[in-house]
Amino acid sequence: MCDDCRVKLRPFERMPYADLPELPRRPHPFADARAERVVVETPHFGELGLACRRYGQGPPLVCIHGLMTTSYSFRYILEPLRDRFEVVMFDLPGAGDSDKPDVAYGPREVADALAAAMKAAGAWGAPVLGNSMGGYLSMWLALRHPGAAARVLNLHSPGVVTARMRALDVAFHVPVAPRIVDWLVRRDPERWVFENVHYYDESLKSREEARAYAAPLRSSEGRRAFARHLGDTLAVEPMRAFEARLRELGGELPVPLLLVYARQDPMVPPEVGRRLSAMVPGARLVWLDEASHFAHVDATDRFLEVALPFLSA
Repeated sequence: MCDDCRVKLRPFERMPYADLPELPRRPHPFADARAERVVVETPHFGELGLACRRYGQGPPLVCIHGLMTTSYSFRYILEPLRDRFEVVMFDLPGAGDSDKPDVAYGPREVADALAAAMKAAGAWGAPVLGNSMGGYLSMWLALRHPGAAARVLNLHSPGVVTARMRALDVAFHVPVAPRIVDWLVRRDPERWVFENVHYYDESLKSREEARAYAAPLRSSEGRRAFARHLGDTLAVEPMRAFEARLRELGGELPVPLLLVYARQDPMVPPEVGRRLSAMVPGARLVWLDEASHFAHVDATDRFLEVALPFLSA
C-alpha cells in the first residue's frame, strides 16, 4: 500500500489518515540509539533534564530538532553516519522526553540550555546540525556561546521576520491563544501531528512517527511547552534582535555556516534562506529540489551529499 501511495501522491499531498501505515516504509535504527538523561543547571530554567540519544562511533555530531518533532526526526541519517560520527541528539527543553518547566522558552534561553547540555554530554566544540527551529537555535547557540559549535549546518530554519512570523506573534499576544492551541492539539495529538508535519513525499509517514511526535502532546505540560515554543521561541522581538546581532557582526557568524534550503516548503518560506544568506555573506547556501524543510527525512541521500563534506571538514 505504501509503494502505491508513493506513486499516487503529489508533492506534499497527504494520504488519508485512515491509510497511515503502522510502520514506516523505510526501516531505521532509531530504537537502537543509546538513551540517557543529561541534567544541567541554567539561570533561566533552573535544574533541567534533557533526553539525549547517541548512535555511532567517532567524534560527536550534535543534532537539534525542530518544532513539534523530537530527536526521532534524525532517524534516517543515523545508519549512513554511524562510522563517521557519534550522533548526539537532544530533545529540546519542553519537547520529547525532556523536562517541560512552566517558564518562557525564548530562543536565547533555549540556546543557553543547549550549550550547557553539550558541555555536560562531552559534545562541546562539535559540529551542529539544526533542523527547522533547531537551525535557528543553532545559530543563536553560535552567537551566544563561542566555542560551543565548531560549525553549524542550518537545515531550512526560520530566523528572519516574515509576514507569517508577524501573524503568529500577533496571535500569541491574544491571552486565550495558548488555551486554543491546547484545545486543538488535545482532541487527537496523533492526527494533529499527521496534519502539521509536511513532507515532499508524504508516504514516508507512519503511525510510529505520529506516536513519537504526539507523545509529549498527550500531557498538559507538553501542550503548554509546545505553545510556548510557538509564542516565545519564534517570537518577533528576539528574531529582530537576532537579525540586528548579525548586522552588528558585519554578516559574520563566529563559525562556518552552511544553509540548506528546499525550493518548496509549505511551512518555512524558502525566501528565508535567501535572506539569511544575504545577511551572512560568508555562508554557503545550497538549494534542494524535491524536498521539504525535513530534507534529512525525505531527501536523505541528497542532503547527506551536501552535508557530509561540510560536517567532516
